[in-house]
Amino acid sequence: MIMKTDSGLNFLDQIVKATAFLLLIFLPLGMYYWTVNNTLALFSGGIWGVINFMFISAITKLVLSPNNSDKIKALKLGIIKFPLLYLAGYFLLSVPQFEAIYLTLGFSSLFAVLILWSLGSLLVPSNWNAKVKDSEVVT
Repeated sequence: MIMKTDSGLNFLDQIVKATAFLLLIFLPLGMYYWTVNNTLALFSGGIWGVINFMFISAITKLVLSPNNSDKIKALKLGIIKFPLLYLAGYFLLSVPQFEAIYLTLGFSSLFAVLILWSLGSLLVPSNWNAKVKDSEVVT
């Protein structure tokens, strides 16, 4: 699902990986310090959000790709995404042990990572876009 393109949207893949890593770190800690149902609800909501974001970023990359925009494939992904993910969301909300607030917190964890990632890129100068030309760094 994660595609490698040169369209400048590769930071979306890094957001997905960072959120999944955060959720995997939270899972054993939440099981130990919190209730199992609340931890599983938050983790499930987070995974649902990560999968949703993966579909959205794949569709975005297909539509905005500078080399070859594949709108038909993007439409197919959208047709798969909406029924599949909203059925999964309905299933998660219908589990009696899962409270909606914890599912929402898990789903929102991706947005928290996205906001923190953006703030970090604004506050911390980086040389990711620096190009080396004649042994001189040009930003």
